[in-house]
Amino acid sequence: MKGGAASVSAADNVRIRTVTAEDLPAIVKLDEAVTGGAKPGYWRALLSDLEPCNKHDLTFLVAELEGRVIGFITGNVRAFEFGSEACGWVFALTVDPSVRDKNVGTRLFDELCNRFRRAGVAKVRTMLARDNDLVLAFFRSLGMMAGPFIQLEKDLD
Repeated sequence: MKGGAASVSAADNVRIRTVTAEDLPAIVKLDEAVTGGAKPGYWRALLSDLEPCNKHDLTFLVAELEGRVIGFITGNVRAFEFGSEACGWVFALTVDPSVRDKNVGTRLFDELCNRFRRAGVAKVRTMLARDNDLVLAFFRSLGMMAGPFIQLEKDLD
């Protein structure tokens, strides 16, 4: 039982907050560990979108446990692409696999949705790989389902 009590306590100590520039190394490291690819330039550019002079309405949150970044989510409100009403879009959601059973992803998603609601939208969307069963199951567990749009693509020579 002691292990269970410690797990609950750890989950309760997870703090969701807005990202800071100091979080960049942890985000790059966590993303690389989960996806297998290092993208420091991408994350650095995304963080620069948070600067007050860049009005992209980007929301970038981290989950922190005992001073360590254990997850992050990012998205923004987009309006009217392809005839869509304004809605929130989730671009990335990553959680350290060692704490995935602590509802960290759910808490990050819920907080992002709260911020989308405050921005005046009533719908959230994301896109994921068709064969990513883990991520698909996660988003479906949150009540997400197939939307009205179909993504198409073509390889360019």
